[in-house]
Amino acid sequence: MKQVFLLVLIILPIKALQAQDSTKVFTQNELMAVVLKYHPVALQADINIEKSIADILIARGDFDPMATAGTAQKTFDGTQYYNHAQPEIRIPTWYGIELVAGAEYLEGNRTNREETLGQTSYAGMVIPLGKNLLMDKRRAALQTAKIFRSLSEVEKRSTLNNLLLEANKAYWDWALQYQQYQVIRNAVTVAQNRLALIKISFRQGDRPALDTTEALTQLQSFQYREQEALLQLQNASLELSVFLWQQNTASYTLQPDVIPEKNWITEPTNALSIPVLDELLQQAVIAHPDLQQYAFKLDALSIDRKLKFQELLPKLDFKYNQLGKGYNLLNAKSGPLFNNNFQYGIAFSLPLRLSKGRGEFRKAKLKITETQLEQQMKKRLVENKVKTYYNELLAISSQAAILEKAYQNFAVLQKGEELKFRNGESSLFLVNSRENKTLDALEKLLKTKASYFKSRAGLFWAAGLLN
Repeated sequence: MKQVFLLVLIILPIKALQAQDSTKVFTQNELMAVVLKYHPVALQADINIEKSIADILIARGDFDPMATAGTAQKTFDGTQYYNHAQPEIRIPTWYGIELVAGAEYLEGNRTNREETLGQTSYAGMVIPLGKNLLMDKRRAALQTAKIFRSLSEVEKRSTLNNLLLEANKAYWDWALQYQQYQVIRNAVTVAQNRLALIKISFRQGDRPALDTTEALTQLQSFQYREQEALLQLQNASLELSVFLWQQNTASYTLQPDVIPEKNWITEPTNALSIPVLDELLQQAVIAHPDLQQYAFKLDALSIDRKLKFQELLPKLDFKYNQLGKGYNLLNAKSGPLFNNNFQYGIAFSLPLRLSKGRGEFRKAKLKITETQLEQQMKKRLVENKVKTYYNELLAISSQAAILEKAYQNFAVLQKGEELKFRNGESSLFLVNSRENKTLDALEKLLKTKASYFKSRAGLFWAAGLLN
């Protein structure tokens, strides 16, 4: 009887391991790779980057050469007033200067005396000497678009950092529920075999009938917990399936023959590594995507401040065209600038109170100050989160070490009680009590170890290093 009972306890774990060998192991690293490659949120982050690249192309469009052409003709009561045609090309440059070239044809009996009849051509430029000399809307738009391009990369890292944290939590919830289900299922099998052996002993007159009821009650308790554990495992599998995607954004449901990695169960608690806090804090300040976003936002606001400063300057534009008779300006003998065949003009304007300019510039400076304050607050929050998760990780690691020893002690007590029971010195009630405490200690140990890995992922998330 004793030999059969010991044989059952030895064979059951071996069979469980053999059954798991035919399954597929899905590791945490594989999950991370799937999330980064196929998850819709990760793909959306890539789309945002592509949109920012398109915004740069849009902003560069303001520097594209512009070709225009206009024609007008008027004839009234048999008199041709004018016939006018003027094609022109304008080339904006980075420093605010516009290069202009064109041709003009004008004929008629009643034209403006300031205009030149016949075929003429011209080439010149428009130079801002005050407002828009150092910065204008075109340059500001392009520089801001380039900053937002870099910002979109950082925003992608922040999005993936948050996404991978949720995926990690789902994975370790699934791994925990799977192992808890395996533990309770193994306990059910042991209880079933124990009940069968107790019944044999009862028929042989070695055990009282009450022991069969005691064994049956233990089995029923484990069967109830098995159903509950199975439900938790199924729900955890569904939660993890939310992060599983395939090519062409096809969803994937976790199959029953897929199991989590198991090395974390047997790994000693003292072997679990804990990162260095000071190094994490330094990396968080330098590389955390949420903090890096503020640097790019401040760069964009700095460009906006430069643009708003232009509103405080007078608008002073100088325009000069070199003129030529006919359409071939290169062959025209015009002489030095401002000597012959030229046209120039100066336009000046300045609001007397500069109310709008002063208000816009002040508002731009306040936005920078506001963002700097937000940056300092965010930096403090990031540092506190890192420290909080670090303290939590230390506490969980200590708890896991205590629970590991406690589980070993409970297991020793259970084996001792079983030995006393086989020698007729104890009762099945005490054996079941010891078994329940051992099982509870094992489940607490599994939960604590799973919490360790979730807390570790949270620590790297808080530092912005999870991606």
